[in-house]
Amino acid sequence: MSMILVIVAVGAFLFFLLAAIWGISIYNGLISLRNRFKNAFAQIDVQLKRRYDLIPNLVETAKGYMKHERETLEAVIAARNGAVQASQQAAASPDDAKAIHALSGAETALTGTLGRLFAVMESYPDLKANQNMLALQEELTSTENRIAFARQAYNDSVTTYNTARETFPANIVAGMFRFTEAALFEVVNPIEKETVKVSF
Repeated sequence: MSMILVIVAVGAFLFFLLAAIWGISIYNGLISLRNRFKNAFAQIDVQLKRRYDLIPNLVETAKGYMKHERETLEAVIAARNGAVQASQQAAASPDDAKAIHALSGAETALTGTLGRLFAVMESYPDLKANQNMLALQEELTSTENRIAFARQAYNDSVTTYNTARETFPANIVAGMFRFTEAALFEVVNPIEKETVKVSF
């Protein structure tokens, strides 16, 4: 009888040991995936900051030529400032879906105002020929491409993480340790699907 109790006790111990190893493995895997998408967001953040730094220079260069377009220039700066604030909040917590959605909306607004600025700039031939403006355009185009690639890498990482946390049996561990769903950095408005045209 005591031999049976020993076998049952050893069996129970082995079961709990394997369950603990299994749970730790899943937990560590989710942590790794979450860190990957946070790192991918950091890459977006670097490119967004570069973009935000270029915009005041762009507006300053345009200001000398576009004296009657003050409202457009102010709208660009206001949208840029809103995007900077949203970016800072998202960077502080890239696993906060609300912060990522707010950043997506702010980026869409910024892209829309930049599009309007470039449309207005078409009416100023001297501005179109300005060497400083041409250099800024080239930098902005390069930055927009980098943002697109970084956003794709981030969305891929988020999809991998979300799939892992929703798949059985990992969803049990994810629920126990509150691994929340990560938000994709999506295009909020169809206008943003069109790349900002910066060529003159």
